[in-house]
Amino acid sequence: MSSKPKRSDRTDRKDDAESSAPEFIEKLVHINRVAKVVKGGKRFAMAAVVVIGDGKGRVGIGTGKAREVPDAIKKATEAAKRRLRRIPLREGRTLHHDVRGTYGAGNVVLRAAPPGTGIIAGGPMRAVFEAMGIQDVVAKSVGTSNPHNMIKATFAALDKVASPRSVALRRGKKISEVLGRKATEASGTETHGEEKVV
Repeated sequence: MSSKPKRSDRTDRKDDAESSAPEFIEKLVHINRVAKVVKGGKRFAMAAVVVIGDGKGRVGIGTGKAREVPDAIKKATEAAKRRLRRIPLREGRTLHHDVRGTYGAGNVVLRAAPPGTGIIAGGPMRAVFEAMGIQDVVAKSVGTSNPHNMIKATFAALDKVASPRSVALRRGKKISEVLGRKATEASGTETHGEEKVV
């Protein structure tokens, strides 16, 4: 007597595995019709750029090309899942510090922001922050408006973000030593000669 599971049992297990997988936020950034010139004329296809994230600091970008739009989006989403990376966030809502990123002609500036600021960013960059789960950030693109280069420049900037813990480990210091000077400046007390300015 064979103990091979029934087909319905196998599909149930597959559905359970898919439902237990982390839920991703998918953002379609750009879709473009591209043409390949062949002997008989032009062959058209669709190219898609997709950003996905878990809303908790993990984010990835993917591109896909196919004859039909849904297939291109599916390919791009699968590519993005393979390229997920974790970005350290301060209080789970903003960046730890200001960063600048470049890729080709793309040049972006990302700035940490206080609570209640919201996402101040345009088009492709906004999609990245929403998928990532950032709530407060100010971003500016000072280069090309090409979505491919803008997103890659944004990722180049995000890769430079370092948490105080990682900096302290790298330098062999305590976190309080790394943040010491910054914390003093943030308190707003400076002494000039005899006078204490608050």
